[in-house]
Amino acid sequence: MSRQCPYGERPAHWLFVLTLMALLLMPGPLAAEPDSESHPVPRQWKEELLEAISNDRARPAVHARNLHHLSIALWDAWAAFDPGFQGHVHVEELTVDDPAAGRDEAMSHAAFQLLLHRFESSLGLPIILPSFFDRMDALGYDPWFEDTEGDSPAALGNRVAESIIAWGMADGSNEAEDYAATFYQPVNPPLDPHAFGNPDLPYPDRWQSFDLDEWCDQLGQCFPLEEPIPFETPEWGRVQPFALGESDLDIHPAGGDNEWWVYLDPGPPPFLADDDPEFFATFAKVIEFSSFLDPDDGVMIDISPASMGNNPPGTNDGEGYDLNPITGEPYEPQWVPRGDYTRILAEFWADGPASETPPGHWFSILHDVSDHPQFEKRFAGQGELLEGRDWYVKAYLALGGAVHDAAIAAWSVKGYYDYVRPISAIRYMGELGQSSDPDGPSYHEHGLPLEPGLIEVISSDSTAPGGHHEHLSDHVGKIAVLSWAGHVDDPDSQYAGVDWVLAGEWWPYQDAGFITPPFAGYVSGHSTFSRAAAEAMTRITGDEFFPGGLGEYPIEQNQFLEFEQGPSQDLVLQWARYVDAADECSLSRIYGGIHPPADDIPGRLMGLDIGIQAFNKTLSIIYGDRVFGDRFSQ
Repeated sequence: MSRQCPYGERPAHWLFVLTLMALLLMPGPLAAEPDSESHPVPRQWKEELLEAISNDRARPAVHARNLHHLSIALWDAWAAFDPGFQGHVHVEELTVDDPAAGRDEAMSHAAFQLLLHRFESSLGLPIILPSFFDRMDALGYDPWFEDTEGDSPAALGNRVAESIIAWGMADGSNEAEDYAATFYQPVNPPLDPHAFGNPDLPYPDRWQSFDLDEWCDQLGQCFPLEEPIPFETPEWGRVQPFALGESDLDIHPAGGDNEWWVYLDPGPPPFLADDDPEFFATFAKVIEFSSFLDPDDGVMIDISPASMGNNPPGTNDGEGYDLNPITGEPYEPQWVPRGDYTRILAEFWADGPASETPPGHWFSILHDVSDHPQFEKRFAGQGELLEGRDWYVKAYLALGGAVHDAAIAAWSVKGYYDYVRPISAIRYMGELGQSSDPDGPSYHEHGLPLEPGLIEVISSDSTAPGGHHEHLSDHVGKIAVLSWAGHVDDPDSQYAGVDWVLAGEWWPYQDAGFITPPFAGYVSGHSTFSRAAAEAMTRITGDEFFPGGLGEYPIEQNQFLEFEQGPSQDLVLQWARYVDAADECSLSRIYGGIHPPADDIPGRLMGLDIGIQAFNKTLSIIYGDRVFGDRFSQ
């Protein structure tokens, strides 16, 4: 048995080797004991990846690629044992006496080797690595077996991993340099979010990094920053897609020999340099949404499908559903404080630090749907009832392809347009003044638009005793906004509510150590990921609706929120259709102060196209020229 690694340099990484030796010699496992019987092998390895993602840096595009590549590895290993199917990257056939057992072993070795390679340099390695080894041990496979020669399922799995690792090293992602950009450079100096305003923003339509003394990763490890946080994966349009094709691609010059590859280009966002009224309106809408984060404002809303969802594509105009189509009964209303619902959305869908990231979130939704007692595992809702192993490899192929292409398209647009985030735009405009009244105080053509009760100029009258700006009496003439009041000292026992704050000190509703994702806003990755995933889920399951016509996620009073205390009561997030969950995810980013509406809708429309293309590509891989059915052929 060879102990040589067939994938290049992994044993030469002394940090990896020493960490591995130390972890394996420690008494007792660091990771939770894997449950080797409750789920089929493909799902166990997908769960391993989701857990690894939550312990790694929050890199949505990179992890969408990991989810996609693991899906391909599982499929290619599975397909090798049936001549009626063909792998996508690694094409091979293997005949064994027990194909089911052979598939499990091959898939496990393929997944194990691929994931070891992808996470060997992760800061979360002390948590991630023992879990991978524990999983192999629990499944009864030798994690030290690295041979690629021979007809054993284990060797086949290693060959599958070898092929996909080599394929990934040449897919345009620049994996060899940790996915670093090759030519992108930010045009703006970084923002110090703890200082007032944004006085140094020469290009207010463009992205801006942060100037911080330290940065805390999602493992809670804080370390000093010598340079501003870089833009994550701005050139991701060069990555090889799953289903997107040449007709979806526009190539723009980027200076020298460099090029911007942009998929499904939605056209430019509104620009302040053009004095576009939509620029002013879209960032004012972020402030308005931030004013909805107060659980004590007395506003109650019905968050059930009786009132929420059913939006026409690219809109928020839906008014819910008259009946649950599965039960034939009306949906039961659920009235809750608006400020609880909005804060929960901002955190539930945030998928930043300590999460499986937005694409991983949809794999968790797929798992929940697959576990539902009313759900039948028939691919696209047609054909025979599938055993779990067969169901997951097919479902993963479609969903993985959808989120991967969503990352490529969204980040290709992000890099090319390099668009400003709300914290930069609101602070910049707010510091300039107001743009509504040329004859009024604090006028500037690029200031915030005034809106009584939401965006106002602080005056001597408004700061008089009993005035709504009384606490801002030292700032007469500046712009105040009614918004989330900011971070609290003890999130377990305090919540900020909503108050008038200086526009130059506006904060998004996010963790104090995270602030805003380290990449441009337009288009919203959450909107693109979620709509692509929802369209894929609709076709994978063969139904627009969640099982039973209702997807639910219970939220416990004062046990869910992490940025501050809350919610003030128990409630249940509910969705009738997969696209309703996707639309809610999109809106959550506006409540969270991460995106304006201008980032949202174009991403949703891109995702709609991506999800359909990814599913159709999956059909062609699984069934080739065989007729599967025309229910979802378009």
